[in-house]
Amino acid sequence: MDRLTIIKVGGKVVEESESLNALLDQFKKISGNKLLVHGGGRTATLIAKNLGIETEMVDGRRITSAEMLEVVTMVYGGLVNKKIVAALQARGMNAVGLTGADFNLIEAHKRPVKEVDYGFVGDVDDVNVSELRLLIDENVVPVVAPLTHDGKGQILNTNADTIAAELATELANYYNVYLFYCFEKKGVLSNPEDDHSVIYELDKQNFAQYAQSGVISEGMIPKLDNGFRAKQKGVREVLITNAENISSGRGTRLI
Repeated sequence: MDRLTIIKVGGKVVEESESLNALLDQFKKISGNKLLVHGGGRTATLIAKNLGIETEMVDGRRITSAEMLEVVTMVYGGLVNKKIVAALQARGMNAVGLTGADFNLIEAHKRPVKEVDYGFVGDVDDVNVSELRLLIDENVVPVVAPLTHDGKGQILNTNADTIAAELATELANYYNVYLFYCFEKKGVLSNPEDDHSVIYELDKQNFAQYAQSGVISEGMIPKLDNGFRAKQKGVREVLITNAENISSGRGTRLI
């Protein structure tokens, strides 16, 4: 099977021009088939504020009201997505921007209300990669925004880490998939105050211990949950790293 590298990028990396350009320069160096999944939460928060729409977060997860859904659809599916596509074209990589609604790529349902009402947040039900594979096999780079749909016309805001893991898991049936979660740090840190304290290999038992002690917390927990699930379902390698190391493969490797 051919190799496919999936890069999920979020945080400051995707939303500041200098760091985004550095990431895409490294992305170009990766050989073989490529796919990029992006976030854009900081930009969505800023634009929502400018529109007078309040941002609510619970444990690092966005509450998506009807008004906020309009903002994230514009920001993720439009502004951030097309900015990345244009930057890839400038580097000689043919790219196309997609959401989960395009090609019926990712269907989801609105998350049920339990302790928290997350609003228009989607939990993934089904991933359909038949058209996506045609693009990949033609050396087109799909750039996927963190939006899904319910099959009845409703767009849903869906965690980008989850989307990357779900796509990686499904595509692992057709390619040797390498999934990289790219953010500001060099990897998962044993001391959050020390950028050099990278944990180079992490298994589920150590992850549970670090999470219990609070060393690993907030947004890193769902990222690692998704990563371990993808690894268990056939993804060759899952790496947590920063932009400058995506072509060298240094960072925290899940084992």
